[in-house]
Amino acid sequence: MSNAFRDLLRKVGSGNHTGEDLTRTEAAAATRMMLLGEATPAQIGAFLIAHRIKRPTGAELAGMLDVYDELGPKLQPIESPRPVMVLGNPYDGRDRTAPISPLTTLLLTAAGQPTIMHGSDRMPTKYGVPLVEIWQGLGVDWTQLALDRTQQVFATTGLGFVYLPQHFPLAQNIFEYRDQIGKRPPFATMELMWCPYAGAAQIVTGYVHPPTEHMFQVALSLRGTNNFTTVKGLEGSCDLPRERTNIIGLSTPNTTDESGLIAIERLHLSPRDYGFSSHNVPCDTTEHLIADMRSVLQGKPSELMQSAIWNGGFYLWRAGICADISAGITQAEAMFANGKVAQQLTRIIQAIESIQVRDRSYSQL
Repeated sequence: MSNAFRDLLRKVGSGNHTGEDLTRTEAAAATRMMLLGEATPAQIGAFLIAHRIKRPTGAELAGMLDVYDELGPKLQPIESPRPVMVLGNPYDGRDRTAPISPLTTLLLTAAGQPTIMHGSDRMPTKYGVPLVEIWQGLGVDWTQLALDRTQQVFATTGLGFVYLPQHFPLAQNIFEYRDQIGKRPPFATMELMWCPYAGAAQIVTGYVHPPTEHMFQVALSLRGTNNFTTVKGLEGSCDLPRERTNIIGLSTPNTTDESGLIAIERLHLSPRDYGFSSHNVPCDTTEHLIADMRSVLQGKPSELMQSAIWNGGFYLWRAGICADISAGITQAEAMFANGKVAQQLTRIIQAIESIQVRDRSYSQL
């Protein structure tokens, strides 16, 4: 048992009247002790549920991110005229609406915008469709690549995926506790801001509840991150919905608000203003979803195609590739129709296959 961890647990678990928030340093210490197994299983489970009930602060989330930077993996910088875009989606996947971000990342990387995703397998508490499973259905298996091999794919194609069981097992070990307590702990909020990249990046964070955006703003400001986008997306993801006005926050580098935080410019985007119907694509079986995605890559009209164009148009603009969202929508539609996005998928598959062939050849020497 860790006496130091017990003291931190006592602070967050003492109730409304006597409980206290942790400092950034204390939150970092608690996270480090959990990841390294210095705290006992009983202490870890108690901390996660107590912290969930108390609710995290931006400073605590900043401390947790500090330790992920210290102990976690990082893809190394690649040559790019623009910051790498890191998409922060919930690790427990989707079960109501179809994920769009794999199509978005294929479009972005085909247009020359390097992009990183991160996640794991089916995970608590939702156990929805994880991104890595969708990629496998499309022919891209990130699960077997060591970090240096993922780096090679990233450098070659502009797309990287940090897969926790392979690349960050210390963090993966925490998910058993998340399943047993039956609630998302603050780790699930922190993960949305995690940037497993060592170079200049734009972090895109999805969220559900408005107070979460302020926690993002505080945590990222404390860590000196001034290039980020917040999206009140589908099921807390980075995917823009079509059934409602999108609420988006755009960081304004070198500008602070009255609280001294990195200022956020508010953007409200109505899909109807850009000619899209108010319809989100439901999440069917994984097989059906993969078939729909392949149809989009073949340039065939569908509701998922409309969502892919809507999202692609926004992100092409946010990446600085297109002058405005309308131009981004036009470019996204053209790239799906002319096969450039499908060609990018083929390029990624071939890059992985080439690495695997070389590795098999070396192992036989």
